Amino acid sequence: MIDYFSIALTHGLILLACWRLLSCDALDEEGGEKLQADKPWLKNRDTAKDA
Repeated sequence: MIDYFSIALTHGLILLACWRLLSCDALDEEGGEKLQADKPWLKNRDTAKDA
């Protein structure tokens, strides 16, 4: 017997992930430099490479 709840749950989570990815504004932009500046955890990485 197939557990319909587990199938509905996994497919629902996949659908939610796809929905969030498609509604992301970063997919509409082509510039990679601006996208990296928005992530605060990557700011220290650039200064460490320069040193």
